[in-house]
Amino acid sequence: MTHIILFEDKPNMRESIQLLIDSEPDLKLIAMFPNCSNAADHIRQHTPDVVLMDIDMPVVNGIEGVKQIKSVKPDTQIIMLTVFEDDEKIFESIKAGADGYILKKSIASELLNAIRNATIGGSSISPGVATKVLQAFRQKNTIPGAETFSLSKREQEVLERLTKGYSYKKIAADLFVSVDTIGSHMKNIYSKLQVNSGPEAVAKALKYKIVKGD
Repeated sequence: MTHIILFEDKPNMRESIQLLIDSEPDLKLIAMFPNCSNAADHIRQHTPDVVLMDIDMPVVNGIEGVKQIKSVKPDTQIIMLTVFEDDEKIFESIKAGADGYILKKSIASELLNAIRNATIGGSSISPGVATKVLQAFRQKNTIPGAETFSLSKREQEVLERLTKGYSYKKIAADLFVSVDTIGSHMKNIYSKLQVNSGPEAVAKALKYKIVKGD
């Protein structure tokens, strides 16, 4: 059973996500909060596997929430829920340690796969998010390094599919290998690109033309 906490200030969005998760026997929404006040304490109390985090919330927003959560439980997988109102916030979320991004308009079709992907260490990124992530990095000019990273052909194939928003399960099926094999490839990709998350890997891959963006 995957235990989930939701931070979202809009009641109708909380209700929609709760109904979606409650329909799945292997997922359980154990708590919901309207902002990230005391986020660290909530994580200590509930010890979730996955956190769903709105970026824009009153009092304490999602970016500060990510920082709080990663400081007390770094292995917690955090999926940001965003409408892309501000590229700067996306960039700040990546720096804080966010593990994935889902567009709110795509929650119905993508959220369940993103949660399951997160439980095996994967990063789910809505198609189109990669471009915004890349723009944020370009604006900050914070991606150093050479233009070649010695990725194998298979690692490039995996990374290309990650930029398209594929889950580990979908990448594995597409390449006719196991999900565990994809996980191993991703560890190698992170190491070679010197990144710590899927969004960072996508941004760097597009910046240095390791793969072609749509």
